Amino acid sequence: MRNWLLPEFLEDILPAEALLIERLRAGMLELFRVHGYQLVMPPMIEYVESLLTGTGRDMDLATFRLVDQLSGRHMGLRADITPQVARIDAHLLNCHGVTRLCYAGSVLHTLPAGLMRTREPLQIGAELYGHAGLESDIEVQRLMLAALRAAGIAHVHLDLGHVGIFRALSQEAGLASRDEQEIFKALQAKDASTLSELTGGLKPAIRHALRRLPELYGDSKVLATAEAVLPALPDIVAALGYLRRIVEVLGAEVAEVSFDLAELTGYHYHTGVVFAAYARGSADAIARGGRYDGIGKAFGRSRPATGFSIVDLRQFVALLPASLPSPGILAPTDEDAPLKAKIDALRAAGEAVIADLSGHEGARAELNCDRVLMKLGGEWQVEKLA
Repeated sequence: MRNWLLPEFLEDILPAEALLIERLRAGMLELFRVHGYQLVMPPMIEYVESLLTGTGRDMDLATFRLVDQLSGRHMGLRADITPQVARIDAHLLNCHGVTRLCYAGSVLHTLPAGLMRTREPLQIGAELYGHAGLESDIEVQRLMLAALRAAGIAHVHLDLGHVGIFRALSQEAGLASRDEQEIFKALQAKDASTLSELTGGLKPAIRHALRRLPELYGDSKVLATAEAVLPALPDIVAALGYLRRIVEVLGAEVAEVSFDLAELTGYHYHTGVVFAAYARGSADAIARGGRYDGIGKAFGRSRPATGFSIVDLRQFVALLPASLPSPGILAPTDEDAPLKAKIDALRAAGEAVIADLSGHEGARAELNCDRVLMKLGGEWQVEKLA
């Protein structure tokens, strides 16, 4: 085996892409900052119990594990940063009011999410703790849309769902945990035949509602259809009203809005509205989020929470127009004090100034320089490179 080969679904990020990713990361974090979101940097690895708190089955199989040589306890490489941020809010900051936090970093998955996906996504996101109302859900969704626009995604399709609808039907049916899990899987797969079989013994109204749930996706007409075919349980009525209100506020800020009332991604920790953003040219969501109240309970404080994350900045970059780094300025390797001052001034202004090391004249084209520093009339000046 060649010793330079990387494991499957892991790859290096080369200069042009790395520069673009870093600019995106920095720009988004600055956007979050001016909206009041404070940056936190959790460790890449911590005890498994902490990483999986509140996410359980959703992150369990995605998490790499190893044994800590100091304590003998099982540690995990994070597969998602959200639980770590919840731990920081609940256990370290202990704020009494609203806390706004943001983050950026790599996560590691045991398996890729798709054939063309990496096992090391670069995740960036924002979380809001301490507020349980509609206003905070709208705030984080609006922040997500602003981040996408600032990064150059002009056409955004927002998809909305609400896990409270399935949860209300499950509770009304009195489903055992195992039965609920099986129906959940069938809904996620939109497997009508399996769903029909699993719901055969339920009360007619609940059976009918669960079987219709996979069909309730599309434009705003879905909400009216849902009101007609779903039982008027208080939690369902509230969830449909919640979704309608979000569209009334944010509808004009996106190109398209759709609904999928059987969308249950993160069902085991989400507690309310869930949302995903799509861009032209990508079949997968580029950003996801939702409400996940109570995730900090195991850390000592059960707090309302809502947030979103850009799924993978590398995937995100692939949707943007190709761009090359700006050309630099070639400079002679001379200890002349005025030359050094000129170079310092150019670099302070944001220009890339690259030393022309001796012996490599034939490879100057690789340096991506279109100008050169030359001494003309006793002064160092920037001239076009022939």
